[in-house]
Amino acid sequence: MIRKLRKTDINRVADIWLKTNLKAHSFISEQYWISNYERVKEMLPQAEVYVYEDDKMIHGFLGVRDEYIEGIFVSDKMQSHGIGKSLLDYIKDKKVRLQLKVYQKNVRAMSFYQREGFTIQSERMDEFTGETEYVMNWESDCEGE
Repeated sequence: MIRKLRKTDINRVADIWLKTNLKAHSFISEQYWISNYERVKEMLPQAEVYVYEDDKMIHGFLGVRDEYIEGIFVSDKMQSHGIGKSLLDYIKDKKVRLQLKVYQKNVRAMSFYQREGFTIQSERMDEFTGETEYVMNWESDCEGE
């Protein structure tokens, strides 16, 4: 089931955020993610966040601001089980276009987003990590219906 974030979800969601970033972005210093952990916990309640919950356990979440996907995060053990796709499909049903950024070195995420219809619009340098990232866009096929 996909539902909106509750305050009681914040610790679990923040833990998924940290562990997923550490694993997916081994090319970025662990300290970068650890130092942002508390700030992320503070920002979560103000964001539009949807969690994927099964049997009272949160396995993943998606954060979005307007048409910008802040991130999709799925717990390590539940990756490749369709949770990220379910979260993305859920938000695609609510928006006519979406944008996100993904690190060039995060090949797995790049492949996922391209498979889901996102196309690379531009390339830029992330000022905080010094890593190259792609700006990717998706547009609904049924705009104006």
